[in-house]
Amino acid sequence: MIIMDAQSQLTVDIISKVALGKISITNASKLLNKSRRTIERYLRRYRANGVRFVVHGNTGRAPANKIPDAVKQRVQALIKTKYYDLNMTHLADMLEILEGIKVKRETLRSWAHEIHHVKRAKHRRSKVRRRRERMEAEGLMLQMDGSPHLWFGDKKSCLIAMIDDATSEVHAEFFPSETTEGCLKVMKAYIEKKGLFKTLYVDRAGIFGGPKRCHFSQMQRACEELGIEIIFANSPQGKGRIERAFDTFQDRLVPELRLAEVTDMNSANNYLQNTFIPEYWATTLTVNAKQVRSEHRPVPKHINLDKVCIQKEYRKIRRDHTFSYANKMYQITSPLRHSIVSQQVELHKQLDGGFSAYFANRELTIKELIEPSSRKEYGEEVQKKLNAIELANELGNVREAARQSGCSVKSIHNNRQLLEAHGPLALKRMYGQSHNSNRIDEKTRDIVILLTLKLPHLTSIMISGEMRKRFDISISHSTVRNIWLAEKLNTRELREARAKASIIE
Repeated sequence: MIIMDAQSQLTVDIISKVALGKISITNASKLLNKSRRTIERYLRRYRANGVRFVVHGNTGRAPANKIPDAVKQRVQALIKTKYYDLNMTHLADMLEILEGIKVKRETLRSWAHEIHHVKRAKHRRSKVRRRRERMEAEGLMLQMDGSPHLWFGDKKSCLIAMIDDATSEVHAEFFPSETTEGCLKVMKAYIEKKGLFKTLYVDRAGIFGGPKRCHFSQMQRACEELGIEIIFANSPQGKGRIERAFDTFQDRLVPELRLAEVTDMNSANNYLQNTFIPEYWATTLTVNAKQVRSEHRPVPKHINLDKVCIQKEYRKIRRDHTFSYANKMYQITSPLRHSIVSQQVELHKQLDGGFSAYFANRELTIKELIEPSSRKEYGEEVQKKLNAIELANELGNVREAARQSGCSVKSIHNNRQLLEAHGPLALKRMYGQSHNSNRIDEKTRDIVILLTLKLPHLTSIMISGEMRKRFDISISHSTVRNIWLAEKLNTRELREARAKASIIE
């Protein structure tokens, strides 16, 4: 019995078609991302051993030349502390000379990558690129990308498109931006119309599982469930067919939409699907594939596209059969025979923002748990006022409630009116509102600072007396002290230094 993953199944499928002469070795190397020599070796082994060729002979065996982990950890520690500025070749030489450790350069490079200690390589000249021939059959490879542009109206939108590499048949739709939902919707519409295809050729954007989302891409997850292999292009020229398609769209579709007076997305999609693609693209730009037989295959009965081509997230079920999602708690109310604590519940996110929960391909009924408001929701200040109002209601005596809560009777009456009129948030003091009626104004503050810089040797008590004598302004020495603290003038040295600096300026 041979157990194969999706990559192994794809390899067997492609090599079998090469053996039958349906696919050339060159295109097989493109589809599998392998060299020509590797494809030829696969072909010899397939003819000799059948499908068992895909299983490597060393599967399950530990490498005979594996370096002990203790040596690896020692070398990584040396890279961090002692040899952090050496390149890999220099590092290999120094380790052998000074430490007596002989390790190959590429092994050192992989160890250094693990601890993020690799010097950047110098820029080299670009490689010579050659034209890639089309795939032999329809459905072997599709290219996908999005193009943000001012397609219609006065606001940018994004055209997400898929194009068959063999025939240039295109499928596209307008969206507000290039999103995962849009890519999944276009791919689903294509599969419903044509069937499942073999490979998807895309750039390294995070939507498709590039470096930023290599472990949580929804497109990559959906393609794996459908058995579609994703190939990443190393340059825009690698997926030149879809790039040139966007050039054509921008050159011809934009003026046609303008002439048709299209200004909204629904009208633009209607024109694109029913006029531009069938009347111009399908009749002018599509070509016949080298092979008449299509490589599309029907969707298996056990696969539901509506449950695959959506965004999925997973949450762990707690001991009380609850889970959290989008800062909210949900209770599982479905009748269950056995506990599913610590299992993963699968959440299917809809385009309208809602979601449904599934476990073992069974939809669960859930309800949102409404938690009572906490003190943090409104803050300590509002909560204190609410407590005073509740105490007054319980006692039926506002004066006694004011005495016990430590606030005035007038404050309780005012806060109760605000609460009844505008709710709890009205009790929160907004930024800029003064809670101190005798707070000094900015003009008085500036006078205190100017007088302090003029007479930096005086104390706060003396400054308070000078303010009363010179400007007829009554201000306490503690208020002067607070102003000094805010302006960093609370010591004589600081005041004299500031005064000297102001004179120099």
